[in-house]
Amino acid sequence: MSDANEGAAPEKKLSEAAKRALAEAEERRRKADEALAAHPRPREINGPKGAAAGAEPTRYGDWEVKGIVSDF
Repeated sequence: MSDANEGAAPEKKLSEAAKRALAEAEERRRKADEALAAHPRPREINGPKGAAAGAEPTRYGDWEVKGIVSDF
């Protein structure tokens, strides 16, 4: 005999403020998606190619161009 919710986390009760915050966040995400669809970002010209294009360099605090790394 198996319960359909077996192993699932129990549903939490949210306060009214938490529900409002989640609704506001969803509305902001929806508006941002609509704005991006209406005005897509331009493609980067002369940006990093190949493997260097995968990771965002500012995330790690440095840039690498032609084997030279610069911190900022």
